[in-house]
Amino acid sequence: MLNILSILIGLVALPFAVVGIIPIPLLPLINWIALPIAIVGTVVGMASRSNGGRNFNLVIVLISGLRVMLTGGII
Repeated sequence: MLNILSILIGLVALPFAVVGIIPIPLLPLINWIALPIAIVGTVVGMASRSNGGRNFNLVIVLISGLRVMLTGGII
């Protein structure tokens, strides 16, 4: 059950991460919304037996975190 919840949280964070990749000025700031949502999904996924939801959210965290680092948000 927690794995399904983790996947649903990841599906909420995914559109923010995809839109945040677009290199239009100020649009990558949307990754600051996707990052905490995906981190919460990762924590929920860690509590489940399966690894699918956790891994899905980790991919979103990596994509959003990398994009925030590239734009100078995290130094």
